[in-house]
Amino acid sequence: MDYASFDALGAGPRDTDVLLPHGARGVKVVIVGGFGVGKTTMVGAVSEIPPLTTEETMTQAGVGIDHNPGAQGKKTTTVAMDFGRISINRELILYLFGTPGQERFWFLWNGIFEGALGAVVLVDTRRIEVCFEVITRLEDRRVPFVVAVNAFPEAPQYPVPDLRTALALSDSVPIVTCDARDRASCRDALLSLMVYLRTLAAAQETA
Repeated sequence: MDYASFDALGAGPRDTDVLLPHGARGVKVVIVGGFGVGKTTMVGAVSEIPPLTTEETMTQAGVGIDHNPGAQGKKTTTVAMDFGRISINRELILYLFGTPGQERFWFLWNGIFEGALGAVVLVDTRRIEVCFEVITRLEDRRVPFVVAVNAFPEAPQYPVPDLRTALALSDSVPIVTCDARDRASCRDALLSLMVYLRTLAAAQETA
């Protein structure tokens, strides 16, 4: 870009470029799950801005290192994080961070979870075992979370009590169904997390 073109843009950022408008408060929510469960898709579907993604093409170098049962057709993978934004109102901005699903990138979670309000755990019922370690890490960090079952067309459906037992979840943790491709469905999953966080805060105040 030459200087003439740059000057034509005008001084300062556009309103749409400002991550945190003046007077607003930003909160962080993390989208987690195993490899290929739809985290990048969910962030992209619900974000009001073009999402920042760090997807790279998978190569033969990962063979024998990455364990991706049931997701052999996937060609790209997140190597750092996904980022999106939702303006709840003028005072509250929700920042979405999607984590990498492959175990060799899990060391990045330490920074991503710093200051997080809560998390949404995406689950693929065809490969439910890939989220066991994810849930354990959240529980160890004491990060509140809800479980969102991503409704892949060919995935089996199970009753919520069966899923709760399989995931060893307490009765208080919400389990919802969502379609990671659909904005309204992703919004509802995030709203379920907000309601859950509010319930936890109210219980702490009462105690």
